[in-house]
Amino acid sequence: MAVRERAVATLPKLIGSLRKQLPKPKAPHQQLLPSLRRAFSLYDQINLIDNVPEDQLRFQRYTDTGFRVNGVDYEGSLLCVGNLLTSWSPKKFSEITPDSLSIFKIVRPVPEILIIGCGGNIEPVDPELRRFIRSTGMKLEAVDTRNAISTYNILNEEGRIVAAALIPFGVSS
Repeated sequence: MAVRERAVATLPKLIGSLRKQLPKPKAPHQQLLPSLRRAFSLYDQINLIDNVPEDQLRFQRYTDTGFRVNGVDYEGSLLCVGNLLTSWSPKKFSEITPDSLSIFKIVRPVPEILIIGCGGNIEPVDPELRRFIRSTGMKLEAVDTRNAISTYNILNEEGRIVAAALIPFGVSS
């Protein structure tokens, strides 16, 4: 009986200390990307999402001016093909042209989908650019950058060949 009384007396202290350890919320646009896991579930014990192989790209955070990928911060626009990452010249969505995506004429194997992160807002894709992307054999998805990097992470983790052309979140055309 004494053990039970001690356990009951200790429980409020334990709950209080757990509440004190909760992380403070971060500023907007500098938050970690949401995990696919739910709080207090079995997924917390078996974390497959964050245990990504070292040679696989994983976007961990975005800011108004750049991205964090595999623990490294990058400023400006990025072009990702499979697990390769490079700086990319367009600074805003209106600067994306077939020439800026010409690498896809020679990349093999051809990614099954190109995800364009348009910045903070979804933008309509120019018909000429859409025709060029189709001519390479890829499908096109144009969404805001936050959703683009989340989609890229999921498809890449599934082992699919995917490409992303990303404008920073804080940029608008």
